[in-house]
Amino acid sequence: MTTTTPTADAPQHPAPKNAFDRFFEITARGSTVGTEIRGGIVTFVTMAYIVILNPIILSSGVDVDGNQLGFAQLSAVTGLTAGVMTILFGLVARLPFGFAAGLGINSFLAVSVVGQVTWPEAMGLVIVNGLVIVLLAATGLRRMIFTAVPMQLKLAITVGIGLFIAFIGFVDAGFVTATGVASPPVGLGAGGSVATVPSLVFILTLLITGVLVARKVKGGILIGLVSGTVLAVVIEAIWNLGPKIANGELVNPNGWGLSVPELSGSPVSLPDLSLVGQVSFGSFERIGVLAALMLVFTLVFTNFFDAMGTMTGLSKEADLADAKGDFPRIKSALVVEGVGAVAGGFTSGSSNTVFIESGAGIGEGARTGFANLVTGALFLLAMFFTPLVSIVPTEVAAAALVIVGALMMAQIKYIDFSDFSVLLPVFLAVTVMPLTYSIANGIGAGFIAWVVVRSLAGKAREISPLLWIVAAGFLLYFARGPVEALFA
Repeated sequence: MTTTTPTADAPQHPAPKNAFDRFFEITARGSTVGTEIRGGIVTFVTMAYIVILNPIILSSGVDVDGNQLGFAQLSAVTGLTAGVMTILFGLVARLPFGFAAGLGINSFLAVSVVGQVTWPEAMGLVIVNGLVIVLLAATGLRRMIFTAVPMQLKLAITVGIGLFIAFIGFVDAGFVTATGVASPPVGLGAGGSVATVPSLVFILTLLITGVLVARKVKGGILIGLVSGTVLAVVIEAIWNLGPKIANGELVNPNGWGLSVPELSGSPVSLPDLSLVGQVSFGSFERIGVLAALMLVFTLVFTNFFDAMGTMTGLSKEADLADAKGDFPRIKSALVVEGVGAVAGGFTSGSSNTVFIESGAGIGEGARTGFANLVTGALFLLAMFFTPLVSIVPTEVAAAALVIVGALMMAQIKYIDFSDFSVLLPVFLAVTVMPLTYSIANGIGAGFIAWVVVRSLAGKAREISPLLWIVAAGFLLYFARGPVEALFA
């Protein structure tokens, strides 16, 4: 991959129009206020499902004392934390990366952690995790690790995230489903066919959006999302399909996913923020220091490398990364990302991190932190309009994710596949990510393969010592189950 430097003959962006433009570098990055607003709206629309999904995941977890978190309270703090952190990141890092509760960590908390500790103690561990990440970022160690990653692996992470985003979209739309058998583990739609109305809405929205993007229509992704939502609302009003899942059980295979495109009752409700500050650090006494530290280690590794991979992919997609894969204000971005974990623990909404769905807004043209101000403001409004936010069905939002995944796949053209010691680590990073539903797993597989294969191929001197340390950490991360059982 080559880079060019500006010359007298190269096209230059116009001078900033005012202090606001200069602060966010809107003109300097080739964007406009209208484009940033549009991109911020698209990012919110594709992320809005988290206001519903995060409460579903967290409220399902029963802690060691038999307590559960309330759905309404979780929905409120999810919107609150996402809004505050997205705006903070936009002001400090000035990048168009939206924040919300990380899906990997909230599932880990609900399934694994609260079986050993209480919910306040679990959120205390999330805060400790965030403080560790802030310390690593503030000391520069996190950036050193980021810089030590070879460009080929950074490109692979971008491509892998593209596949991951697309896979999430296919699953959310019901286009790809679990078969429930050993082989094949996944299949097409329901019983090998895509015959449900919601899945057909996904396909139609995908095609409409794809045509608009291909024809370079401004606002193509947003237009596609709006069109798909209107179509879904009309279909639901006529056929009353209802939800696919109710009370955790499959009640209607032909129904909608996480949200039904209809309005029932008042669209306005006051948020219940009673979970804010419900934190305890008693887990170190309850389960022991070593066991608690292993849980923190898992949280840190997941948080650290999920965010690193996501930022790498998004910055490349936005053309904000240089030849080494670094992007503007990288240290500030990494520090604020750690603060997101602290904020998520404090509000009991789980660790907040950069969301890969931000790629939808970037695909719409967002290039600056001003788009984040739009996204964050909409998240804060969502606390008061939860019924209205949920009107966009996941099947429609999923179409945008597939489009973004396709756009991010374009980075594969810069990877050198002629050297097998590069090809194998890249292949593992790209494929393990979507197949294990984890960015961190893909990065870990790529890192370990890189240091082992490249060193034994006679290229050990080209590998940074930090990469060896990180690869060793990933070995421990992948073996954390037996290690945690040892300390339990």
